[in-house]
Amino acid sequence: MKEIIELIGEALDFVGVLVIAAGTLIAGVTFALRYARTRRATGFYPAFRQGVGRAILLGLELLVAADIIRTVAVSPTFQSVGVLAVIVAVRTFLSFSLQVELEGRLPWQPRPAAGPPPSGG
Repeated sequence: MKEIIELIGEALDFVGVLVIAAGTLIAGVTFALRYARTRRATGFYPAFRQGVGRAILLGLELLVAADIIRTVAVSPTFQSVGVLAVIVAVRTFLSFSLQVELEGRLPWQPRPAAGPPPSGG
C-alpha cells in the first residue's frame, strides 16, 4: 500500500513540474507569435506574465498535494509533518504572492468593476 501511495505522490510531482513547464512554454510561444506579428512586446508582456504565473500556481498546488500525500500517508512522523508544514507554508506564501501579482489586488479586496473607467471630469 505504501508503494502505491508513494507512486501517486511521485506522479503528482511529475504532473506538477510538467504543468509548470508546459504552461511556461505555451505562454512563451504565444508571446513569441504575437511579437512576430506586431513587433511590439509592450501589449503582450502582461499576458505572458499571467500565463506563466497561472502555470506556476497550478503546478504548486499539485506539488503541495504530492507532499501531503507522501508525508501523511507514508511516513507520518512528527519530524516529517513538521517539514511538510514548512514546505506547505513556503509554497502557500509563493501562491499567495503570485495571486496578488496576477490580479493586482489582495484576495479580500473586491474585484474591479468591468467596463470603461469613470471619466475624470
